[in-house]
Amino acid sequence: MRARDINKVELVKQKAIELLVEVGFEGFTMNKLAKVCGISVATLYIYYQDKDDLILKVGMEEVQRMSAIMLENFDPECSFAEGLRQQWKNRARCILENPVSAQMIEQLRSSTYQEKVFEAFGEVFREPLGKFTQNAIERGEIAPMPLESYWSVAFGPLYNLLRFHNEGKSLSGKPFVLTDEVLWSAFDMVLKGLKK
Repeated sequence: MRARDINKVELVKQKAIELLVEVGFEGFTMNKLAKVCGISVATLYIYYQDKDDLILKVGMEEVQRMSAIMLENFDPECSFAEGLRQQWKNRARCILENPVSAQMIEQLRSSTYQEKVFEAFGEVFREPLGKFTQNAIERGEIAPMPLESYWSVAFGPLYNLLRFHNEGKSLSGKPFVLTDEVLWSAFDMVLKGLKK
């Protein structure tokens, strides 16, 4: 069995992400991936068992990599305003710097791979963000609420702004570029809405 070439593994991951975004899961094949990588199909099977194994592994690695970016400099013990601001800053930077990976992760969210891939998100975020929100509740900064309600209010506006930016147009179809002014004014409204 041949040894793994780290550069080739990285090339395969990068091209797999790009191809998944371009053609979707249904159009994605190991043959197409090998062709865009300039390698033989047999080489892919050194690294992955099959198409599903490749999609799962690449997806989980990207989720873990991007989760780490989203948690940089985040302290679950800080005030609610400070912690939420850091989360917005991290998430915006992560998605703006990794638009293709972010799009692939969104595709995974509505695919048959969802459960396995997003277990990784839950594991990474559960402890620090759970502790952060619990601290904010105990300090009386925010009211207790279901996780889904909290996430929708805390991060829904951010992700919509980032989507508009990455698509280059607003809801009305007009050109849109996310500016710091738009980002932080939306943050201020979210913070105001969540704080007691």
